[in-house]
Amino acid sequence: MKSIIAVLMIASAALSVLPGSSTAADAPVATPEKKLYNMVIQITEDSEKVANMALNNAVNVQRELGIDNINIEVVAYGPGLKMLLKDSPVAGRIKDLALQNVSFAACGNTIKTWEKTNNAKAEITEGAHVVPAGLVRILNLQQQGWSYIRP
Repeated sequence: MKSIIAVLMIASAALSVLPGSSTAADAPVATPEKKLYNMVIQITEDSEKVANMALNNAVNVQRELGIDNINIEVVAYGPGLKMLLKDSPVAGRIKDLALQNVSFAACGNTIKTWEKTNNAKAEITEGAHVVPAGLVRILNLQQQGWSYIRP
């Protein structure tokens, strides 16, 4: 696990020095308020089962620790972006959980690729927001001490 984090940190640093490269600092992304616990959940699979497992993880952790004691952000990129599209089978749950202090971030890079491939605008579900790069968002949160979960 430490070697994966090290590789990701090196990759992030390398990307940040490329001319014209985009970083999470390029767009305003809200900084969550300070709480006892912080958890980022990565979704990279186009699977309703995995999406529901991630949402169940968020609900269960909030229930165990208390909603006021934890920040939770679900970051979706690659095939996992479909979880955050308006027509997703879990769109209703996402809308509900967004009202219960669970944040949902869609990768801007993946959205651009999806739109080019599908020749259509990606409609993100209510309750989700777009970040420039999902992986960089996860790296930034981990550097701030957030725990990383992948269902």
